[in-house]
Amino acid sequence: MSAEAAYLHGTSPAEQGRLSLLNRLMNEAAMRELAIRPGERIVDFGSGLGQLSLDMARAAGVAVVGIERSQEQLARAERDPLLDLRRGDVTDPPLREREWGSFDLAHARFVLEHVLDPLTVVRHMVRAVRPGGRVVLQDDDHDVFRCWPEPAGFSALWRAFQRSYDRLGCDPFIGRRLVSLLHDAGAAPVRSTWIYFGSCAAEPKWPGFVENIHSQLAGAREAMAGGGLLGAAEIDAALAAFRDWARRPEAAIWYAVCWAEGVRR
Repeated sequence: MSAEAAYLHGTSPAEQGRLSLLNRLMNEAAMRELAIRPGERIVDFGSGLGQLSLDMARAAGVAVVGIERSQEQLARAERDPLLDLRRGDVTDPPLREREWGSFDLAHARFVLEHVLDPLTVVRHMVRAVRPGGRVVLQDDDHDVFRCWPEPAGFSALWRAFQRSYDRLGCDPFIGRRLVSLLHDAGAAPVRSTWIYFGSCAAEPKWPGFVENIHSQLAGAREAMAGGGLLGAAEIDAALAAFRDWARRPEAAIWYAVCWAEGVRR
């Protein structure tokens, strides 16, 4: 199976809109955790639309190398002198010989859950940084996600969504493995934490959280129904129930993105 076939969500305009929204919801917290220092040289594995890459570049004050295999993503990515965006696969990064071992930070977010061999990617990340350089992994463990009070049909829908990952050979629970991946790739793990990604109906960002989850699930509808994981009518009913649930004043989403950091020995 190709790397392209292993990516569940595709690169449609709707998915690009969801990713842009996701960046707006998450990047401020991510930047606090990253604590970029001026002058740091950074390579971003799976840079997508380049929004977080550009935030990191502005904090460092030097150009960030962003690696992205999707031509559609690159066509709509941020354009800035501080971004050096390169088309390529994170399993075979398009870095020049002199660049290997030169970066202060290698970063990946929401990448490892979509590749067939995440350890190979992390090994490349470790090789990309200098001795003592940082490797930061951010990714999902979809078993952590909770809605409360739970919308009708949501448990079955979320289980089918999780299974759509493993049907492609990917891991929907990879977040819990991040520290192990750093260790197995030869880095010294130094930190693990969460970035909280939840909200409740009274908060200004609530519509964005709801839209992100709904769009993510709706975008996987074909994979779930076509794979025999859940019937199309059940999917549609659960998505409609989720929309109705989101208007309840006591509705809440509880979720966190897993974070692991290591250094090259």
